[in-house]
Amino acid sequence: MNPGELLERSLAYASDAVAAVPREGLWRPTPCAEWDLGELLHHLDDSVEALHEGVADGRVGLCPVRPAADPVCAFRERAGALLGACVAVSARPPDPAVGDRSLDAGLLVAVGALEIAVHGWDVARACGRARPIPSALALELLPLAHLVVADADRGVRFADPVEVPRWAPPGTLLLAHLGRSS
Repeated sequence: MNPGELLERSLAYASDAVAAVPREGLWRPTPCAEWDLGELLHHLDDSVEALHEGVADGRVGLCPVRPAADPVCAFRERAGALLGACVAVSARPPDPAVGDRSLDAGLLVAVGALEIAVHGWDVARACGRARPIPSALALELLPLAHLVVADADRGVRFADPVEVPRWAPPGTLLLAHLGRSS
């Protein structure tokens, strides 16, 4: 798995979902029960900014970005800046610090790709679009999701897993592991 390529594919998927966000629909509910679409877009924007900081600056700040007046435009700008930073340090980005801890740069980028793809699905769903996560992308993200989402995360950052057949499409398996029904 190439984390930079994984991130690029996740950003492309999420960008397509964000492009369908109606300006007047930021109040819409999302699969993330605590957030409406505007709040989800702010979280997604903040996640992309944190990744950018980690890749470009070698440090992830712990202060969230301010909500943008136009969250769709903000996401597009930050996604472009993140891809540019990844290209600039494509040989091997330095391992960033998150707070007072060092984190493997490849792992940071891969986890960011997971977050971006899944929240891209959340955005599409909130906009009433049936836009499954591409199978090839989901197949690469699924083992990572099993690695980084622990039982302690349940009820805090993720809902309990949803039961689906083992033969369900990879995107459905990924979403189910993260507590989402597709």
